[in-house]
Amino acid sequence: MVQQVAVLDFEDPALWRDDRLPASGARPATERKAEAQAVPLDEGEALIRRLVDGERGAWNRFVALYARVVYAAVHRRLVTAGRLDEVEDVAQEVFLKICRENFKLLRNYDRKRAKLTTWLTVIATTTSIDHLRRRNLATTPIDKVPEAVLSVEPRITETVEIPENLLSPRQALIIELLYRREMDVSEVAEQLGIEPQTVRSTHHKAMEKLRAHFREEAQA
Repeated sequence: MVQQVAVLDFEDPALWRDDRLPASGARPATERKAEAQAVPLDEGEALIRRLVDGERGAWNRFVALYARVVYAAVHRRLVTAGRLDEVEDVAQEVFLKICRENFKLLRNYDRKRAKLTTWLTVIATTTSIDHLRRRNLATTPIDKVPEAVLSVEPRITETVEIPENLLSPRQALIIELLYRREMDVSEVAEQLGIEPQTVRSTHHKAMEKLRAHFREEAQA
């Protein structure tokens, strides 16, 4: 069954009511509470089941409940980069990503690892970072692009498969940004809006989990 995805109208007052996002990167109190209070957990899980089952109308309800969470996460990343006019496009991209492969991302959601709003915020954040990196690369003069990026010689890299749900959403995101996207600690801290020390401590805890897991695997 093909899921019909409606184009989101972020100017629709039904989505926002009296909430307003600031023109700067500051977050109002109502926005800071959005993740915790946007929707009861059981309703979110019920919506996921309805979406996976192909129930008509479930998608519109999902968007109505979580548009503000996604929009706020995208807004935080893009406004500091001076790309406020691209927020709606990226928010649309987040919802399209959620729909792909018959809601594969939602099927893999695990409430034991994170709240649904936290999980959606991680997806919106990584999508925003990808968007900014693509835009920055596209607008960088060719003579400013690192030689390694332009190289046509194949690079052999060793990848490690991290078991699903081994790390918390924040730990997985920081590992992704540090190693797979090759960002440094200060860049990760700036993108996520946290202190560099928080990045380091989260990375340390993630590495401890990974070492313990692979140590047990090697001894098995």
